[in-house]
Amino acid sequence: MVSLIELIKRCFSAASERTGRIAIACVFASACAPAMACGPYQVAFYEFGALYYQTENGGAGIDKELVDELVRRTGCKLQSGVDSRVRIWNRMETGALDMTVSGIATPEREKFAVFLPYITTRNYVLMQPEIASLVTTQDAFMKDSTLLLGVVKSFRHGKYYDEVVETLRKQGRVVEAADYPSLVRIFQAKRVSAILGLPTSLAPLLGVVKGVSVQQVADWAMTDDVTGSLVLSRQRMAAKDIEAFRLALQAAREDGTLDQILHRHLQPEFARLVRMGQHPVARVATR
Repeated sequence: MVSLIELIKRCFSAASERTGRIAIACVFASACAPAMACGPYQVAFYEFGALYYQTENGGAGIDKELVDELVRRTGCKLQSGVDSRVRIWNRMETGALDMTVSGIATPEREKFAVFLPYITTRNYVLMQPEIASLVTTQDAFMKDSTLLLGVVKSFRHGKYYDEVVETLRKQGRVVEAADYPSLVRIFQAKRVSAILGLPTSLAPLLGVVKGVSVQQVADWAMTDDVTGSLVLSRQRMAAKDIEAFRLALQAAREDGTLDQILHRHLQPEFARLVRMGQHPVARVATR
C-alpha cells in the first residue's frame, strides 16, 4: 500500500507547487473523512403474535430480536415504531417509510422495495370450538354459507389461501380487521367462524384465549408455504446499506442465530412448523 508521504510526493512531482498544495489538502481530507454512516432509517413493526408483541418493557418478539441483531451487526441507526399493516404498506409504497418486517413479496411490492427472506411457514385455520367439531374439512366449510372467515386487511396468505379468501369475499363471507389484535378480538366475540394465522400468531393464543386449543387448528394447504422478508425501500435506502443488511442477514442465517431467535419465542410444537433462514439471502438489484 502506498504511504501517505509517498502519495504527497507524487502529487508534488506531477504538478506545480500550488496544485500540489491542493492535492495535499485533498489527500488529508480523504484520509480523515469518516466512513459514510448507515441511517438513521425508520423501521415499522406490526403486532402479530410471536413476531412482535408488547411487554411492560416495550416491544418484543422474533422480528424485534432479528432487527436488533441486524443493527448490532451493521452498526446502522434505526428509529422504530408500530403501525397497522395497511398503513405500513401504504407508507412503503409512497416512499414515506424505509423498512418493515416479515413482508410477503408480490410483483407490485417488488417495484418499490427489496425483499430479504428470513422466515418460511404457512397459514393454518383456527376455528371456533363448536364449529371445529362439526366442520372437519375445507369443503364442508366452503359449502356452508353461514360460516365467516376473518382476515387482516392487506395481508397476503400465499397463493392457495388468497384464492380461498377471494372466493369467500365474493360471497360476502370475509370479515376484515385492521390488524391482528383486532382480528383476535373479532374471533373472541364470535363474529367470525374461523381466522387464518401463521404458527407464530396462533401459538400465543393457545392457553390465553378462552376455549382455544390445538384441536381447532386445521391445515388446508399442506404445500402452500409463504416466506416473510425484511422489506427495504428502494427509494429511500442507500444501495450500500441494503447490501449491508443482506450480508448481515445471510451471516445470521449461516451461524444459526436465526434459528436460536425462533426457539426463544415459540414452543417446540409450533417451532417445528416454521423454518428460519430456509432460503439464501441472494443479492438483488436495488434500483
